[in-house]
Amino acid sequence: MRLRLKADGRIVELRDGQEFPVQPAPNAAPSDTGPLAVRDLRRRACLTQMEFAAKLGVPVETIRNWEQGKRAPRGPARALLAVIAHAPDTVFQALAKV
Repeated sequence: MRLRLKADGRIVELRDGQEFPVQPAPNAAPSDTGPLAVRDLRRRACLTQMEFAAKLGVPVETIRNWEQGKRAPRGPARALLAVIAHAPDTVFQALAKV
């Protein structure tokens, strides 16, 4: 499955050169990437802060700061979290190959 994050925040699946909207999973986090959403994403993946940080390739302090509301994910990190909310297994599988 190939996914693409569109500029307007939608996630689409690419099949045969066409784009098909991906519906969020029923238990997907809201599009908000606030502290509770980041913590919820990590917990739904059954990962510790250290494991989640390692999978995303960021320092564990970054995850802590996001979850405590000291900082908010921006740019690519925010986009990656949005994709994780829709297709966590696919994202983690792709990141494991990097």
